[in-house]
Amino acid sequence: MDPFRVPPELFRFTDGSRSGLPLAILHAFGEANERLETALGIDDVRTRLREVGWLETLDDEDLVKALDQLKGQGHLDVVQSHAGDYRTASEYERRNLQYALTRQGEAAYAGVVRANEVLNATGALQTATLEALGERLGELAKQLEDGTDRRVFSTLTEVEGHLEAFRDNTKRFNGDLQRLLHAEADLATFHEVKAATVAYLQEFLNDLEHHTHTIATRIKEIDDHGIERVHRRALNGAALPKPDARWLVVRKARWDGLRAWFLPEDGATPRVEDLHNLARRAIITLLQVLDRITESRRRASSAVADFRELARWFTVVPAQEDLHRLWSTMFGLSSARHAHLAHADPEVVSTTASWLDAPPVEVSELLRSAGRTERFTRTGRVRDVTAIRAARVQQAIEERAELEAAWNMLDTGGVVRLSAFEKLDHTVFERLLDLLGQALGRPPGAEGARRSTTSDGQIEIVLRPPRNGAVARLTTTSGVFRGPDYEIEISTTGGGA
Repeated sequence: MDPFRVPPELFRFTDGSRSGLPLAILHAFGEANERLETALGIDDVRTRLREVGWLETLDDEDLVKALDQLKGQGHLDVVQSHAGDYRTASEYERRNLQYALTRQGEAAYAGVVRANEVLNATGALQTATLEALGERLGELAKQLEDGTDRRVFSTLTEVEGHLEAFRDNTKRFNGDLQRLLHAEADLATFHEVKAATVAYLQEFLNDLEHHTHTIATRIKEIDDHGIERVHRRALNGAALPKPDARWLVVRKARWDGLRAWFLPEDGATPRVEDLHNLARRAIITLLQVLDRITESRRRASSAVADFRELARWFTVVPAQEDLHRLWSTMFGLSSARHAHLAHADPEVVSTTASWLDAPPVEVSELLRSAGRTERFTRTGRVRDVTAIRAARVQQAIEERAELEAAWNMLDTGGVVRLSAFEKLDHTVFERLLDLLGQALGRPPGAEGARRSTTSDGQIEIVLRPPRNGAVARLTTTSGVFRGPDYEIEISTTGGGA
């Protein structure tokens, strides 16, 4: 059976000019179901219609006709109620019928509600959803060790809810983003919306990698318990009225969807990486569009538009002399810029001599290209930087000595606990934090130890997790640091401390 095939009459009530009344009736029954009212009489239907916003006057004939239309399409079921008190036979014939939504009617109403949600919703890349997903996965891993089946079921339901919200928001945001890239709007609005979108994407990408790593780690922890066992415990905690094999199939499909997003079993690229690449490409595209908008604002008109405007001016200038003046003004045609140059000895050449008879005057190449002549001045003094160079060398020596002193102070000479440092200068404490960060960024080895070296290869740190869950407390000049009491081994190439 095709899972996407729906009965052809499922949404037939939405066709035609009178589709508002059947839709309002389904809405009224949907609101009644929220109040656990499964059947409504004709008077109850009229009351519920007013509550959902149907204000038109309806006589019994029109209302019964609309109810019969929905009944004929399979959306309503009709039963007789003999519990009421009826004064006349006609009242009995009209009011003893009770209407209730069929399964098809519930599906039709749910489809209309969902369609309106999709039409009115906007997508978002919410890091809060990813954070909540990671927290619930961590809670599920704890419940598998010491929790009840009911807690396993409720936590797994929350995980699936967060995943569904993340997927729906991502799909909607991707659609909105593609429409934004091809949108044509006012330049001011266009610039403002796209600039805000770039900032939004950049902020999301900054947190995406951290949350992705956390979720993948939690998925691996849960898989170590056996996902079939997890689903069996969740099924026991669901307390269904009867065993449902399809329930387990749905749970497995949703877990496979979660793995496909963050930790595929076949080693394929996680879908979250595709989201990362999509966001980066969108940022580049939006920035390019913003650059073009900024450039177009900086230059209000193009060269083509300038020449067209100039041509229009030539058509309206009346006199020939004005045309020549306009031509000279627009294209910079004026007298020679070197006409003011004189001979080195002006007395040799008469002021009335023709230019053809006068000796030539040397014209600077700079005057030809830039419109100005060279100016020869005294050469500037070369600055003496000996003292500055010596000061910088001395500063580098001092900084290197301070760094080596800090490394030597941190050299443990063997395996110690983090709490063994007790009190540290803040500068030395910052060096220690750098080493801890580098070690924690490395994957653990076969024995659980994390090993890292500094970029210059001078310092090596080996980090092992605490065995008893102890907490270390270090006092610095700027405050107190608390954290897991790791087993640390720091060594330098120069020897022990």
